[in-house]
Amino acid sequence: MRLVMKFGGTAVDSGKKIVHITNLIKSYHDKGNEIVAVFSAVTGMTDEILNVSGYVLKRDKKKISNFIDKTRAIHVDIIQNSIKDKNYRAKVLQVVEILLKEMENILNGIVLLSEVTQKALDHLLSFGERLLTPIISFCLLDKGIDSVYLTGQEVGILTDSKFGQARPLLDTTKIRVKYNIDPILRENKIPVITGFIGADQNGNITTMGRSGSDYTATIIAVCIDAHEVWLWTDVNGLMTADPCIVKEAKVLREVSFAEAIELSLFGAKYMHPRALEPVMDTMIPVRIRNAFNLSNEGTVISKNTSKSSQKIVKSIIAIRNTALIDVSGGGMVGAPGTAARIFDALAKKSVNIMMISQSPSESSISMVVKKADLDTAITTLDLTLIDKVIKNVKVNEDVAVIAVVGSGMRGIKGVAAKVFSSISKNNINVIMIAQGSSELNLAFVVNNRDCERAVKSVHDAFMLTKIN
Repeated sequence: MRLVMKFGGTAVDSGKKIVHITNLIKSYHDKGNEIVAVFSAVTGMTDEILNVSGYVLKRDKKKISNFIDKTRAIHVDIIQNSIKDKNYRAKVLQVVEILLKEMENILNGIVLLSEVTQKALDHLLSFGERLLTPIISFCLLDKGIDSVYLTGQEVGILTDSKFGQARPLLDTTKIRVKYNIDPILRENKIPVITGFIGADQNGNITTMGRSGSDYTATIIAVCIDAHEVWLWTDVNGLMTADPCIVKEAKVLREVSFAEAIELSLFGAKYMHPRALEPVMDTMIPVRIRNAFNLSNEGTVISKNTSKSSQKIVKSIIAIRNTALIDVSGGGMVGAPGTAARIFDALAKKSVNIMMISQSPSESSISMVVKKADLDTAITTLDLTLIDKVIKNVKVNEDVAVIAVVGSGMRGIKGVAAKVFSSISKNNINVIMIAQGSSELNLAFVVNNRDCERAVKSVHDAFMLTKIN
């Protein structure tokens, strides 16, 4: 089989784990499979780089120096505990040192300007993955597996120039990636590729958003006609609920692409929301597996799921740290473009609206936003729209969104009744409801204090502990 394997940061944050991961890759390669390996940065590295960009604005060279020293110590420790051959160890230490020096020079250069542009930030963020991939490659060489490490740019991933949230230009990317990877695989080598990053048409490094390594993996899979994509994490797969809330939550053995996208959009971890776009129109399945529990086969995401997996409800997702804004006013009734003006004003301030509901009378609109965006949202509405479009703004600062997801809900009567009956029996008040015409999900808002009880009650009502 031709497999694209992606490994997250928690799977590679120590020398011991990297030895385990490279042994895992070797075991599948030894069975005659062609492997393309995609890696995220070491856990926490992206956040550390974002933090150091703040020190740049303060011209704090001491903090920058400390960051470089800390980053060096983390990667040197990984090298010392994963690669036995002294020559390989010396070579990869030299590569890491060159990258660290480059990063330090860039940081000190930006200090002079006291400004970190998104373009510069993307270049800085790329170092997390660029520091790790040579270590993985040399660890494979240490085990007798021929390997070569490449950045997303070097492998041929071409994107637009929307730094921080770049999108691949797939037609050109397909030609480039296939041209670069096929010869490596024919030579029985394992390409080790940086996730998360690509480059625009001018050669500037771009990043594809947090958890973008998943996206890189599926892009490459489509380009090289892979048989499957395996996303290796430290969890067993997508689940019927957060096991921290529902201890009896089960791993979902199989979900459709549409269901998986809903789960990722509603906050299911370990998958980039756009990661499935490249493979949705193909027959390439995506597996989410636990790299440290190989006995569990995880979750398979595919275009055509088996009938046995087409349950009414698959999963209950809880999104916390959210706030509810309700805007109202008689002038909103029958006034074309009212909603557009509200949403446009918020969009210009980069406030993402997670959920919307409007009354049939058109006199009020309710919106859910992240709690971190609440102050910006209220200030924007106050300065631009109050007394012009809307009269009143009410806020509930501490709510949770509960999403009930499952493609089997389509056309089935009584699903909403079952959901809200279970909620009512537990004396939980529903503040807001939204459901799309696709009927893939039913979302509602409750007070945050009721979140866990709401998830448990719906999970029990649909008997999801028996889903498999």
